[in-house]
Amino acid sequence: MKRIGLLSDTHGYLHPRVYGFFMPCDEIWHAGDMGNMETADRLATIKPLKAVYGNIDGGDLRLTCKEYEVFDCEGVKVLMIHIGGYPGRYSPKARKLIEKYHPALFISGHSHILKVMPDKKYNLLHINPGAAGKQGLHHLITAVRFTIDGTQIKDLEVLEIKR
Repeated sequence: MKRIGLLSDTHGYLHPRVYGFFMPCDEIWHAGDMGNMETADRLATIKPLKAVYGNIDGGDLRLTCKEYEVFDCEGVKVLMIHIGGYPGRYSPKARKLIEKYHPALFISGHSHILKVMPDKKYNLLHINPGAAGKQGLHHLITAVRFTIDGTQIKDLEVLEIKR
């Protein structure tokens, strides 16, 4: 069993409440637009970090992170990419990766909109954690944590902070 902290679109900013929210987690996953290496370094001081780069991330993050990650966590295949869309409206690249890897959990960011949606066509759960930074049109800073227990994804909790 693993507890996962998930965020995206920090754009170089970490709200102080994120640290406490992620303390019970075993790992932190960042779905792109981290903003700078300092943000990656700060997250990695809390828990082990898995991250992909986003469209605003510069060369240092693109050297450290991949465009997408495919990995297993406790028996769940995970696909994480920054620009992915959502069920019924995936980006072309995300759709190809979903069809190639058949993940049970698909994670993307970019929209700054928190969404948790099942996709019956591809038999997966999609999570977009929204935006944890201050830049963008969103009114709430959001992050998510959940548990992966065997093949179950459960106990999803959302952190919401007014900007």
